[in-house]
Amino acid sequence: MIKIFKNIFFITLLAASVSSTAQTTSSSPYSQFGLGDLKRSLLPQTRGMGGISMGVRKPGVYDNINMANPASYSTLALTTFEVGASMDLRSLSKAGVSGDAQFNSTLSHINFGIPVSKSSALSFGLVPYSDLGYQFKNSGMLDTTSVEYVYGGEGGVSKAYLGYGFKLAKNLHLGFNIGYLFGSLKENRSIDFLDPRPDVEYDLSAFNSRTQYQRSVGGLSFDLGVQYEAVLNDKTKLILGYTGNTGKSLNSRRDVVTTRYRRDDRGNEFAASDSTLFIEGEKSTINMPVTHIAGFAFERSNSWLVGADFSYSKWSDFSEGGVNGGLNDSYGVALGGQLTPDASSINNYWKLVDYRLGMKYDRTFIKIGNNDIKQYALTFGMGFPLPSNRSSFYRINLSTEVGQRGTQENNLVRDNYVNIHIGFTLNDKWFQKTYIE
Repeated sequence: MIKIFKNIFFITLLAASVSSTAQTTSSSPYSQFGLGDLKRSLLPQTRGMGGISMGVRKPGVYDNINMANPASYSTLALTTFEVGASMDLRSLSKAGVSGDAQFNSTLSHINFGIPVSKSSALSFGLVPYSDLGYQFKNSGMLDTTSVEYVYGGEGGVSKAYLGYGFKLAKNLHLGFNIGYLFGSLKENRSIDFLDPRPDVEYDLSAFNSRTQYQRSVGGLSFDLGVQYEAVLNDKTKLILGYTGNTGKSLNSRRDVVTTRYRRDDRGNEFAASDSTLFIEGEKSTINMPVTHIAGFAFERSNSWLVGADFSYSKWSDFSEGGVNGGLNDSYGVALGGQLTPDASSINNYWKLVDYRLGMKYDRTFIKIGNNDIKQYALTFGMGFPLPSNRSSFYRINLSTEVGQRGTQENNLVRDNYVNIHIGFTLNDKWFQKTYIE
């Protein structure tokens, strides 16, 4: 047991160190909208199945924490610990020209699940909620002068949560998550004056301008989940699930500063000459959308599972400081499943492995001009059991998502990406008294 905990500590420390060295956890211009790229509360086990989670309770031998539907917590029979990291490889293309691939990585989740009774359990932990990370520039004219507009952003919002799931009646389970969202989002807008001479990039005599915005975000969230199990025969059942919220209001505190600066003949910036605008502690309210997710799963215990989820979020109601964000209502569909060839196999390790496959489609909340930004992805994953003892069980879960967002039509940007998630799962009998006669 001590060795296992040392390994867990090492994995956590490694993931945290990787996260700290990464400049951002996203590198897409589409993350500038709303609060950034939204990250659903999913572990690698469900990400590998296209992200289906509403009808997922205990799809295999191991206990798993399904944060997306807190009603599933009622299946936890052992104390469960989850920790993991994620990696993102992304390439942008526009007008047939592709940019260099960008790599980012971060610690993705730390979660605990603790049984309270035979049909109820608590869960708590820390997961990402959104990521902000982009850097791009456009050329244009300001009056009769050529200028370069530079846009950048970084940061993100995290979610700490506490949830409880329990059996309400025969085959009916309820659950809820109370969360606290917090984080910092930094964005900047620069105007650099260009020199008309072909051998000089910037106008060395001009004062360039940059406005920097920093938002600190914080607020509570509440999600309610329900699952219903319909037994079809001795081994197969249908699980219906739903999760929703009534929207939430977040507090935002914004600092704004505009500075002027010059560049040398190599394009390097001098220290800011002065500040032309300074706003500190401007408070506002961010109104988040109502979200509904419903789904189902057919499951044969310890053998296979197939299911689908359908989601809808009313992002047209999103506003900050009373100003509507101009976003779309979003919706999505996810399909996926898992297969375990033989969960009781003794001589063939590969029959014990969980194999996962899925796909998903989203019409995102982003609309540029008359163009809805859509996202498509294929997912696959595997769950590898590790040597265990009678009371403790260990597993490594891997998932990969290959997808694209946006289009090159109408001079837009297509975002091609590969997301890789790795997680470690521990099931053990913690917090239980041992009696010795």
